[in-house]
Amino acid sequence: MNTDFYRIKRLPPYIFEEVNRLKAAARARGEDIIDFGMGNPDMPTPDFIVDKLCETARDPRSNRYSASRGIKGLRKAHVAYYKRRFGVTLDPDREVIAALGSKEGFANLAQAITAPGDVVLVPNPAYPIHAFGFILAGAAIRHVPATSPEEYLSALSRAVRHSVPSPVALVVNYPSNPTAQVVGLDFYREIVKFAKKHEIWVLSDLAYADIYFGDVPPPSILEIDGAKDIAIEFQSLSKTFSMPGWRMGFAAGNEKLIGALARIKSYLDYGAYTPIQVAATAALNGPESVVDEIRAVYKSRRDVLVKSMAQAGWDIPAPEASMFAWAPVPEKFREAGSMEFAKQLLIHAKVAVSPGIGFGEYGEGYVRVALVENEHRIRQAARNVKKFLSMGTNHARADRVAAKV
Repeated sequence: MNTDFYRIKRLPPYIFEEVNRLKAAARARGEDIIDFGMGNPDMPTPDFIVDKLCETARDPRSNRYSASRGIKGLRKAHVAYYKRRFGVTLDPDREVIAALGSKEGFANLAQAITAPGDVVLVPNPAYPIHAFGFILAGAAIRHVPATSPEEYLSALSRAVRHSVPSPVALVVNYPSNPTAQVVGLDFYREIVKFAKKHEIWVLSDLAYADIYFGDVPPPSILEIDGAKDIAIEFQSLSKTFSMPGWRMGFAAGNEKLIGALARIKSYLDYGAYTPIQVAATAALNGPESVVDEIRAVYKSRRDVLVKSMAQAGWDIPAPEASMFAWAPVPEKFREAGSMEFAKQLLIHAKVAVSPGIGFGEYGEGYVRVALVENEHRIRQAARNVKKFLSMGTNHARADRVAAKV
């Protein structure tokens, strides 16, 4: 029997698996691991959202199959959000669709719009689904250096010139996971202009639109005139309302792309559980103060992380947005690389982070630190890191063998 499955073969070994294995083993030994690895929001979902879920779940009619595209009220709430937040007008029937989290929506759209051999331009470093959604669909990925938004823009033209066949789509993600970088409307104007010139679809991941720390909120690509001709944008309630396990996301924008995603989803699911959709509607229509409070918690954690780690001897730039810090590997560990540094940090400081190499080759030299522990735990992590850094690299080298056991 053949077990050499085509799509599984296309997936490389999971780069975070070794760190995850060490983390699980440490916890099995009863060790307290301060976990900044996974971007898994830890704050409770606001009460009024949970209450709406419970209220709706008690109605027997809500336990039937739901609507794959999302219930009407939810799509209208998302339209209202876009109008209020970005000044963008959308048609709830043709230009908006609900998804089982933005990750699911992104992967299903990749299935819908690409064929084996199609070329897609993906930033590097990037959130893994941005590449692997298309890899699973059989497409070919051209990684475009994206250590800064300016580098990504300048490298796109070169990527198109050297791609055969011509690319069918490109991905943008700002505020970025993992780098936490942000862009303004000028960046999106250039992207829209470029995509129209080369007849390329644009897939924008805007999952962190409402987790920002400056005075200017991150914009949407759909604010640019003509963007809906070529662009679709994905969002999620996971971070904005601390609802990661609810798996509620959206896509908005180009009618043909929304229709393609709807067609694929009609074969795969009946939509999220109706009470979850009703609760998500309540979240979008609810008081903005709830989002302000969640944002303030992330900002406070960011400030504590940056200050306490600097005191520990690890300088981490303050991110402008997202729930992550993109932290350079300390100089004396630079040669060892981000994976080795992450392993040693876990072993000696009991602190888990995500190695930058897991987000692409241009992520090497960095680790991603998620703001998913409270301020007390962040300060404790900094104290542990200070002791670890004072050990130097010789002790760490001696323990590399232990890490492999």
